[in-house]
Order: sequence, then structure tokens, then C-alpha cells
Amino acid sequence: MRWTPHVTVATIIEQDDRFLCVEEQSLSLGQLVINQPAGHVEADETFVEAAIRETLEETGWTVTPTELVGIYVYTAPANGVTYHRYCFVAQAESYDPELPLDTGIERAVWLSRDELDEQKERLRSPMVTRCIDDYLAGIRFPLSVIVEPDVQ
Repeated sequence: MRWTPHVTVATIIEQDDRFLCVEEQSLSLGQLVINQPAGHVEADETFVEAAIRETLEETGWTVTPTELVGIYVYTAPANGVTYHRYCFVAQAESYDPELPLDTGIERAVWLSRDELDEQKERLRSPMVTRCIDDYLAGIRFPLSVIVEPDVQ
């Protein structure tokens, strides 16, 4: 059988020293966890389109990705699945409080880096704070480093 990684996107949105996060039910961990807006890339979708869609579906926020923080590889101990995560920085544009959130998402919440540390046992994975720490360290790449065809 061929090994296949799961390709995901995550988005870092910062306002007033707080980061947009989601509280979501994790079936593999059996608890409510904290994550960035994140999810799988769908067929015929670019990485940037996936980041925009996942953020909207999970938080109600429309965002514009501006940079790439990095590409992260993580194998989840709970299920053995390897994830390749493209983590973006995005600018918040607008919020729709009436938009229903994805199944399993309890709510969107703005948390400081310190508040994330205080709840580190609830993080979906160590990638949550690793991505934010890299962002805070100034690691950024232009979106042009991702070369993909126009999908639309």
C-alpha cells in the first residue's frame, strides 16, 4: 500500500496581540481542542483558496492570505496520520456572526500567545504554537513560493 500524507492548510490571523483560534471536537483525542483555523485541501483547490475557505467555514471570518510562514510535517501520535501543513498569515477582512460553523467547531476565539501556553494540554497539536512562534519570530515567505496552476 502506498503511503499518502494528508495535505492541510492553517491560517494565522493576529489582531491586538491575539490570534484567531477555534475550539473543536477532536474525535481521535476525544476532547475539545484548540487549533488555528485549519483543514484539508480539497480537489481542484489551491492552497490559498483552501486557507480562505477553511477560515470562513470554521470562524465566520473572511480573510486575505498575505504570506506563508512555513510548511510543517507532523505525525499525530493519536492516529499515526502524517500531515503536511501549509501555514499562512492572513489579514482579517470581515466577520459574519450569522454564518453556521463547520461540524465539530464549537466556537471561534481570540487568544494571546500566553493564553495558548496556559492551555497547552488542549492544543490539537504542537503545530499550533510552533506556527505562531515562527510567525512571531518574523519567518515569512511570499505567496509566490507556492507554484500551482490556476484552478478556477
